[in-house]
Amino acid sequence: MEKFVISKKATGEFQFDFIDKKGNILLRSGSYTRKTMCINGIESVKRNSQDNSKFNRKRSPNDEPYFNLKSFNGKILGISQIFEDKSSRDNSIESLKSKALDAPIEDQSK
Repeated sequence: MEKFVISKKATGEFQFDFIDKKGNILLRSGSYTRKTMCINGIESVKRNSQDNSKFNRKRSPNDEPYFNLKSFNGKILGISQIFEDKSSRDNSIESLKSKALDAPIEDQSK
């Protein structure tokens, strides 16, 4: 089952990942100083993932496809993994769009 996972970094900051049913990280957030801000970031991903215009389909310097998801104010909410091909990237975007709204949050930061 797809889910959001909150973790705490060695620096004490929080981050979240959106993980697919196979255990692959589809989207990773930046760092948050407080857990409540991290949870707000997840809620923003849930909302913004429903708007196709919020997905920026990109290519790495090595020409590998990936994407990021932006909020209404243009801030990057998360960055995907690098994909082997454009089709895999686009399928992951569709998965995030269809699964994020109902995905549970698992807190592993404790």
